Amino acid sequence: MDKRLTRSSNKKIAGVCGGLAEYFGFDYTVTRLVYALLTFFTAFAGVLIYIILWMVMPESYQR
Repeated sequence: MDKRLTRSSNKKIAGVCGGLAEYFGFDYTVTRLVYALLTFFTAFAGVLIYIILWMVMPESYQR
């Protein structure tokens, strides 16, 4: 099984949280909620991490 970390087609902004949820087998909503809380409680460092992941993660091939 060739499992790759890619941005999801189930996206709200860029598909980063959706891609992480698909890769690790989590629910999309829970992943987005946890990300939002972590971003808030780390002085918005998550925004920078999200932008970096957006540039680094390839887009999903499944459309």
